[in-house]
Amino acid sequence: MTQAQDFLAVAVKELGTIEVPDNKTKYGKFTGHDGQPWCGSFVMWCAAQLKPAVKMPNCVYTPAGVSGFQGLGTWSNHETAKPAPGDIVFFSFDGKGTEHVGIVLADNGDGTITTVEGNTSPDTKPTGSQANGGEVCKKLRAYRSTNKKHLPVFVVGFGKPKWS
Repeated sequence: MTQAQDFLAVAVKELGTIEVPDNKTKYGKFTGHDGQPWCGSFVMWCAAQLKPAVKMPNCVYTPAGVSGFQGLGTWSNHETAKPAPGDIVFFSFDGKGTEHVGIVLADNGDGTITTVEGNTSPDTKPTGSQANGGEVCKKLRAYRSTNKKHLPVFVVGFGKPKWS
C-alpha cells in the first residue's frame, strides 16, 4: 500500500471514537492540546502513526495549517481543486475563518467529497456541531458550489501532504 492509503486506513480505523467529556481525547494528549477542539489533533495523530510519519504542516490550529500548505505551494482553493484521497480539507462553517479540518477519503465526482473528520457530528445528527461535535465521523461534504447534491459549501480548500 502507498503511504496515502496507510494514512487513510489509520483514520478510518478511528471512526466512531467519541471524546470523553469536554474535548478529552488521545489525539489532544498526543499534540499537547487535550481539552481543546481536536479536529487538527486527530489529523496530526493519524499522520504520526505511520513510519515514516506523513510530512505536512501542523494543523492543530487550522489557520496555521492553511498557511503552512500555502507556504509549501501545495494548497488549492475549493473551486479549482482536484481533491485526492489523503488530502487535508479545511472548512469554515461561520464564514469568518478556517475552523475545522479533516481528511479526504474520496472525490465523489459530483462536486462532493467523502471525508473522515475528528470532533464533528455524524450526518445522521444534523443539529450537532460540525466543528466541535465530539466524534470521529465519515462525512459527505460539498466543495464546489455547483455540486449535484445541492449541499452548502463549507470547504475553503485543500492541502496536499508530502508522501514518502
